[in-house]
Amino acid sequence: MAQLYFYYGAMNAGKSTTLLQASFNYRERGMRTMLWTAAVDDRAGVGRIGSRIGLEAEASSFATDTDLFAAIAAAGNPDCVLVDEAQFLSASQVEQLAAVVDRLDIPVLAYGLRTDFQGQLFAGSQRLLALADKLVELKAVCACGRKATMNLRVDAQGRPVMHGAQTEIGGNDRYVAVCRRHFSEAFAA
Repeated sequence: MAQLYFYYGAMNAGKSTTLLQASFNYRERGMRTMLWTAAVDDRAGVGRIGSRIGLEAEASSFATDTDLFAAIAAAGNPDCVLVDEAQFLSASQVEQLAAVVDRLDIPVLAYGLRTDFQGQLFAGSQRLLALADKLVELKAVCACGRKATMNLRVDAQGRPVMHGAQTEIGGNDRYVAVCRRHFSEAFAA
């Protein structure tokens, strides 16, 4: 029976790498995967999933108005759907993915951040936390050695950024994965 999975973690936890490995495992067994990524995140190129260790793959892009259920249903029954940058899904898109699992019996593996740079849940992550059959935390490491659970936005000089839009695309140049203690200390300074 198909299930909805949410693999979440801070920046640098290996979410995209794990997604690409899962897709490879399905394809190696002759199964068809359908990959999705957020159109807003073009760091690896539009319609591409890229990991920090150099793995990449083509993917369909979703925008806020993309009907994922209709697109997946029209794709001819892939064996698995994998979604990168799942924090950028809308609540209704997460519900569409749950319908893919429940009505089409296709497993969906969603990978994304749990919280933003202010420690607030993203809409997609919030709905995935509520609806997913399986929640899996992928671990990142803070500079102090503790588990990093937070994403600290930094400026060009490495100073914490406390205000701004929830979504600002960036990698190691804009975000640092930190433990809760160091996140709190950065906001208190």
